[in-house]
Amino acid sequence: MSSTMPQPDTSLIVACTVSRDVQNFDLLIEDMELALGENWGDLGFAEALAFFGQPEAQALEFIALAIDESDEENLSLMGEIITQAKSRRIKVILIAEDVTPASLHTLLRQGADEFVPYPLPENELSEAIERVRAAEAALPATTSGPALQSGNHKEGAVIVVHGLAGGTGSTTLAVNLAWELATAKKEGGPSVCLLDLDLQYGSAATYLDLPRREVVYDMLSDTENMDDETFGQSLLTFQDKMQVLTAPTDMLPLDLVSSEDINRLLAMARRHFEYVVVDMPSTLVTWSEAVLNQAHVYFAMLEMDMRSAQNALRFKRALQSEELPVEKLRYVMNRAPGFTDLSGKSRVKRMGESLSISIDLQMPDGGKPITQGADHGLPLAISAPKNPLRKEIAKLALSIHELGTDDAKAA
Repeated sequence: MSSTMPQPDTSLIVACTVSRDVQNFDLLIEDMELALGENWGDLGFAEALAFFGQPEAQALEFIALAIDESDEENLSLMGEIITQAKSRRIKVILIAEDVTPASLHTLLRQGADEFVPYPLPENELSEAIERVRAAEAALPATTSGPALQSGNHKEGAVIVVHGLAGGTGSTTLAVNLAWELATAKKEGGPSVCLLDLDLQYGSAATYLDLPRREVVYDMLSDTENMDDETFGQSLLTFQDKMQVLTAPTDMLPLDLVSSEDINRLLAMARRHFEYVVVDMPSTLVTWSEAVLNQAHVYFAMLEMDMRSAQNALRFKRALQSEELPVEKLRYVMNRAPGFTDLSGKSRVKRMGESLSISIDLQMPDGGKPITQGADHGLPLAISAPKNPLRKEIAKLALSIHELGTDDAKAA
C-alpha cells in the first residue's frame, strides 16, 4: 500500500481509500492491492478534504469511501467528502458495513457512483471499478458545459428573481421558470442559461442535482480575462435542455465580485442565450444595481406576512433613493390565497394598496411536492407536472416566450 501523500519517486496514485481506519476493512486492502497494485493510497476523512486541493489529487480516478455504523453520526462530513470529490470529477465508490438504509440513501443522493456492501463479495470491487471507469470514458467532451461559438450575438432577455425574505420561493421560481422556457417548444426550443448569483447559499445546483465546481470561482475571480471558452467551461448542462452556472463550491463573500464583473458576466450570457434567468441573493449588494439595470423584468418574491411587507417597502425605498428603474419590478405573491378564498384575495389587495405596489402575479401553494421535487433534483415539470404551482410557472414562461417571439418578429 502506498503512503498517504505520494512522493515524486512513487507510482502514480489513481485511487485512495477514505475511512476512519482502513485496518477495519482488511478485505478492502486486499482487493485494492489486487486491482491497483501500488497505485493507491489511504486517507482519513479530514485528510481527504485537504488532499483534494493538492495538485496530486488531479490524477485520482476514484475514491473508495469505507464506513460502518460508527460513522453514521458524521454523515454531513461523509456528504462533504462526496461533494468535494464529485466537484473535481473524482468517482466515489461507497463501501458500507452495517449502515442503515436511510444513511445509504442520503450518501447516494449526495452523488456516490457505486455502492458495495462489506464484507466485499468476490470480484465486486473490481467490477465496480470497471463500471466507474467505463462511465467516465463514456462521458462526452462537452459534459462540463457547451462549446460556445464566439460569433454568437443573441442579445438575450435577462429575467431576474429576487426573494424579499427567506423561504419565499425565489429559487423554486428561477429554476422552474428557466426549465419551462427551455422546454417551451418540443423541438428546437429557445436557449436558456440559469445563473445562480447567490454566492453563499445558492441552491440551484441542489434543485437540479448538479455538482458545484471550483471552475466557477476561478471564472468569477477573473472576469476581465473571461472568454467564450472560459464561460462555457463554467456551465453545466441539465438534461441537454439548458445551461446552469451553479454557485461556487465554497461559501464566498458577496462582494467577491464587482458591478463590472457582473456586467461582463451578463453580457457574455446574453450574447450566447436567448433567455438568461438570474437567481439573486436576498441581500442587496454593490452589484445589485448592475443586475437591475440589465434586467428586462425583475421578479420580487414575497408572501402574505408582515416581514415580506416590511421588506418590500424598504426594498422599494432603497431603489427609489438611488433613482433606479423600479418600473422593472414585478411583485410575485408566493403561496397566494386560493381562487375561492375571497377573504385572502382581499388581504392581498389591501397589502398592495398599503405598500403602493402592484402585486402582478399570485403563485399558489404547491405543497409537499415542491420540496420533494427539489430534494430529488428535478424540475416540477418532471416530478409533479400537474402541480398547481408548476402550471402557473408554465403559463408565465409561455407568456414571456410569446412576448419575446412577438418582439423578435416586430424587429
